[in-house]
Amino acid sequence: MSIHEQIAAMGRNARDAADVLRGAPAEQRSGAIRTIAGRIRDHSESILAANAADVADATALVDRLLLTPERVEAMAQAVEAIAHLPDPVGAVIEQWTRPNGLEISRIRTPIGVIGMIYESRPNVTADAAAICLRSGNAVILRSGSEALRSSLAIGEAIAEALSEAGLPTGSVQVVPTPDRSAVGFMLEGLNGSIDLLIPRGGRALVERVQNEARVPVLGHLEGVCHTYVHVSADPKMAAEIVRNAKLRRVSVCGATETLLIDSDVAPRLLPSIAEALGGCELRGDETARAIVPMAAASDADWHAEYLEPVLAVKTVSGVDEAVDHIRRYGTGHTEAIIAEDAEAAEHFLDRVDSAIVLWNASTQFADGGEFGFGAEIGIATGKLHARGPVGPEQLTTFKYQVRGTGQIRP
Repeated sequence: MSIHEQIAAMGRNARDAADVLRGAPAEQRSGAIRTIAGRIRDHSESILAANAADVADATALVDRLLLTPERVEAMAQAVEAIAHLPDPVGAVIEQWTRPNGLEISRIRTPIGVIGMIYESRPNVTADAAAICLRSGNAVILRSGSEALRSSLAIGEAIAEALSEAGLPTGSVQVVPTPDRSAVGFMLEGLNGSIDLLIPRGGRALVERVQNEARVPVLGHLEGVCHTYVHVSADPKMAAEIVRNAKLRRVSVCGATETLLIDSDVAPRLLPSIAEALGGCELRGDETARAIVPMAAASDADWHAEYLEPVLAVKTVSGVDEAVDHIRRYGTGHTEAIIAEDAEAAEHFLDRVDSAIVLWNASTQFADGGEFGFGAEIGIATGKLHARGPVGPEQLTTFKYQVRGTGQIRP
């Protein structure tokens, strides 16, 4: 069987599975998700062995790729959390009665078949499977070649759990080949089998999907995230938040990549923030370099998603200049303000048009688990359908159910 035939068969299997999932009781899907968590634990040794082989071949972003026993357990716990989320399928969003007696309901319903193309992170395989099952969708997962062994090992655990739960294994399928042509077939929509594509990875991947896809795309661009230290910021809080936002995990999309700081407070606060960022390379504008020794920042640094311990530093003259910088250089992902001045903070929250905007909190809270979604399938940075962490509810659409008593239209 050729790659094209293999992927086309996966599309047909997913479409058939989506029809089953649409009518599957919530408890059956919940049970399947809980069983997935158990099978991930049962298969932990084979998952870790597969991951070790992936890591041995890796040349970049090893932290994103690496699984440890603790991370496998965290993966299982995230899946279990999704099983306990409210089921969105069939929920009544709104209901009303027309003067002619027609009763109209807007009802949440699954999208159908999700195609997900992602890089580096093997845990996405489990997160996406659980979120799609929770929302009644089938999913075809195309892992990057650097994480393929890990993803296939997790996929085996998922397939075993689906069979035990009485659901079709076509509900969650992992593309078994690193052949790049598989991506092209998915972008074409597999003859109408895929309803929505979700890319999760670097700019090159996302732009290719957005430019070439023949089906709708839920986009996730780079995380060029900003933390802005306002003149009213508490010094200790500012240092702690900036350190966490940048260095907790430098390889996640919610890591702060640019620090904005009011020029009036920079001479007092920037030295302590720089000290808290020990081990992080700083690249700043002329004013910042006059306060703390650091490399000079170029225009490219304001656009950079480093995903490593490097931070751009720019001084600004107030909230509006900070907002203008974010508007020019940001990717619509996550921004934060550190301030004691509530009026300034609310102004920032209102003016910044990103998917997530925080006040006095780390940008690393840009995560579906931290939002109470259990996990996420990605952070949507577009403005249509879903925005921010994409959990089960965000992977539903709606339909109208209309109940009459014999009405005819005059």
